[in-house]
Formats: sequence, structure tokens, C-alpha cells
Amino acid sequence: MNAPHYTRGAALAALLPQRIVVIDGAMGTMIQRWKLTESDYRGERFKDHPKDLKGNNELLQFTRPDVIRQIHEQYLAAGADIIETNTFGATSIAQEDYDLAPLAREMNVAAARIAREAADKYATPEKPRFVAGAVGPTPRTASISPDVNDPGARNVSFDELRAAYREQAEGLLEGGCDLFLVETIFDTLNAKAALFALDELMEDTGERLPVIISGTVTDASGRILSGQTVGAFWHSVRHAKPIAIGLNCALGAALMRPYVEELSRIAGDTAISCYPNAGLPNPMSDTGFDETPDVTAGLMEEFAKSGFLNIVGGCCGTTPDHIAAIARKVSAYRPRGKADPLFTSLVAAA
Repeated sequence: MNAPHYTRGAALAALLPQRIVVIDGAMGTMIQRWKLTESDYRGERFKDHPKDLKGNNELLQFTRPDVIRQIHEQYLAAGADIIETNTFGATSIAQEDYDLAPLAREMNVAAARIAREAADKYATPEKPRFVAGAVGPTPRTASISPDVNDPGARNVSFDELRAAYREQAEGLLEGGCDLFLVETIFDTLNAKAALFALDELMEDTGERLPVIISGTVTDASGRILSGQTVGAFWHSVRHAKPIAIGLNCALGAALMRPYVEELSRIAGDTAISCYPNAGLPNPMSDTGFDETPDVTAGLMEEFAKSGFLNIVGGCCGTTPDHIAAIARKVSAYRPRGKADPLFTSLVAAA
């Protein structure tokens, strides 16, 4: 599989065979620390909006950009090479829940610009920083019925998903992202709609950005929610020629290990990413998750030592302290596939 010649993010393609690259941690966990109120989410612009807005974190790029900027900078200071835009739910489909669908493109442009400014502030020739345009799964699924009494029912179509993802990607591209991250995939058909939209956009604009694809294994069955094993998932999306394939969210590192190992074994012609939760959710703990930075970092060190990783970071429950600990632990290990002839296709983009 030959890598595309990237017009953005080529430095990332060159970096991956050299060392393990660090991606940031959770955005939502960090936003919760601010204890924001409804008025923070509304600001002046949305003070008369008819629906409650608290919890719509993507709105904060308009009303509290200072919060989002500080979170990005904390992760960069902790050693993250890649920061994700605050756009997990910034599609028109997700924003329909708040009657804010028309703002989706503007929301993505604003988020990418905030992340771009933070990344540029911390970037050096020796340590470039990258902005990943985060593309989330949407609250609707193309493969699974929302009605237990009607297995054939659907509340979204492939074309609707494709259009929403295209709009999101256009905003992220305009705002200055270096790569796209299609993440927390629980329905492969949704992901294929996103990948189709990205490919169309890059074909139409002449821009070619690296794409990371990250699925979510939801339980001990080793399958994503729409039923595929990680092997089937990989073979369903490998046509997109991602710069990396991996897993995030849902499980902590300990439970995720066999599935990351399997991806590392079967996906020989691309990089492997992994950014797990800080253990399983625990509503009785202060943070909602039990794993301390040292625990999570120790688990990820074992992944690195076993030769599974090219990109590593954290998802729900992780903080800059987790990312700093992970970065320290994995720095002693070579990235997976450095000597693999198939893997050298990645550097063709540089």
C-alpha cells in the first residue's frame, strides 16, 4: 500500500518511523474541571436560544475559546505531538439536538483555528506539533435500528452522513488542520461515510492530508457495536490508506491489549494508534475513572515494549498529567514497524 503524497502533515509521515508519537488526552474531562454553567455555554451570542446548551462542548469555541485554548496548551506543554480539535460532536447531525445545525461549519473552522494557534505557539523545528481534525461518530448510526421492534428502521442515511462529514471536514480544512482523525467508531458504515467525504474533499481541493482511523471495541467480545471484529473492521477501511489504524475509548488499556496486538499483527502496511480511557468508568471516583497517570502510563509502556505502538495517548478520563507520564514512559522504545519494508511506504509522503 503506497502512501499518498501529502500536501499537509507530511512531517508526521516522516516522524512515525522514527519515534512513538504522542496524541493528547480527553477534552471532556478537562472541560468538566472548569465547572462551567449554562451561561458560559450561552455567552452573549446564544443568551436567548430556546434550548438548554450546557454540555454542548463544541459551542465553547464561540463562547469560551479561552477554555479550549488553555486545554490545548496544557496538553502541548505535557508533551503531546498531536492535539485534537474540539469537534467530536461538531456535525450538523449532532448539533440538531441543540437546534444549532446551521453553525456546524463555522464551529469547525473556529475550533481548528484555536488548535492551530496553540500548536504553532509550541512548535519548534526539533519538535513539530500537529492539529488533528477530530471527526466523531454522530449520535445516529447507519447500521443499527433505533427501534428494537423494527430491525430495519434507520434514522440517518449514508448520504446524510456523507454530507454532514463533508461540511465538517471543509471547516476543519479551512481552519488549518494537518490531518483528519475519524475516531471512536462504533459503526463501520458511519466511518465509511466519513472516509468517502474526506476522499471527495481532498480530490476536489487538491489537498491531501493524513487520515487516522480509530475504532472502539465496546466489550469483551472484541467487536465494535455494529458487530465487526477488529480484523474485519481493518479490512473494511484499509482502502482509505490511513496513515494509522487503531483503537480508542470504551475500554481501559488492560482490556484493550489483545485487540491492539491483533491490529499490530494484521495491519502491517500502516501505523498503529492507541489511546484508551483511564480504565473503566467509575461514577464513585472523583474523576469518573480510576487509573492514575502512573497506572495508565505503565500499561502503555508495556504496549510500547511489546512493539505495538506508533501513536499513543489517552481518551476519557485522561489529563495532561496522564499524557506527560505516557510520553516519558514510551520515549525509551522504538516505534512499531520501523524495520518493516511494508511500513516504509509511510515515509513516501514526506
